[in-house]
Amino acid sequence: MLADRIEAKWIDAFCEIFERCAVKPGDTAAILSETQSRALNVHIAELALLRMGARPFHVVVPTPRNKQVVPIRSTGASEAIQQLGPVVSALQQAGFVVDCTIEGLMHAKETPEILKAGARILVISNEHPEALERMVPDSALEKRVRAAAKMLRGTKHMKVTSKAGTDLDVNMEGAATVGVWGWTDKPGTLAHWPGGIVVSFPKSKTINGTVVMDAGDINLTFKRYLTSPVKMLFKDDYLTELTGEGADAEMMKRYLAAWGDREAYAVSHVGWGMNPNARYEALQMYDQRDTNGTEIRAVAGNFLFSTGANEFAGRYTAGHFDLPIFKTTITLDGVAVIKDGELQDVFG
Repeated sequence: MLADRIEAKWIDAFCEIFERCAVKPGDTAAILSETQSRALNVHIAELALLRMGARPFHVVVPTPRNKQVVPIRSTGASEAIQQLGPVVSALQQAGFVVDCTIEGLMHAKETPEILKAGARILVISNEHPEALERMVPDSALEKRVRAAAKMLRGTKHMKVTSKAGTDLDVNMEGAATVGVWGWTDKPGTLAHWPGGIVVSFPKSKTINGTVVMDAGDINLTFKRYLTSPVKMLFKDDYLTELTGEGADAEMMKRYLAAWGDREAYAVSHVGWGMNPNARYEALQMYDQRDTNGTEIRAVAGNFLFSTGANEFAGRYTAGHFDLPIFKTTITLDGVAVIKDGELQDVFG
């Protein structure tokens, strides 16, 4: 457990990220939180905005009851707003929204309406600020992520292989691609901090093959390094078979089945991490309540594979796995962007 004491260095880090989000003296800024949010981050966000001369205000909503039969973790789809009109209106008018909800607004139902009004949203991942201070992004990272996103948008076919047995084909035509470098300065856009990832949401019936998670790969929903391999077979986007020895495979089977929802078995997104400051071993260094695992998603060279909702393929579900897989080779139309887990120098 890390001490929940405000430190000047953490205010400095928040100021740095807000400056990159083009916050200026006199700007209004909404700090969105819920009753179970990490109070330390909410408070630091307020102090940083005030130090910069901005005019912050708080929007605090009660954390809603979990209506599912299993705990929900790391979905990126906060249900905190509950489609309350006055809350949505306040965020639309704020111009800049600091999102400190537990799950974040990335895939929340209300987000398109907020962005359409011209607000820009910075999702501060539910991490302890000790992790956030190490992950303040830079302009070099932005350049590389932009280049990777451009390359993905022009790709027709992604191939993912590994010595462990992964052999996955993805038809990328028409896929929606998002690059996140850790901040946003453009109206109507959203970013999350930490950043340094690029992901694509393929169209329906575009993903087939085998994904093998080896010991040492990570199930971020469980915040757990795997101790034994898990093999997954996919046909037309859907997981048709999951096998493996030990607790890792068994827990994944039980969690997927608990939703009672076929869409929980479908692929959400494919992509990779690009942040050289993100550490693979970081998950081991924090208590589970002190990390959301966003740093792990950004570790350079990981294949960021996910099951669950994909609105671009018309699939919606609260069931979700984020599964950073290491030591893979990823090619885009035959060009290797990751080779045996090492990010290649193809993005400038």
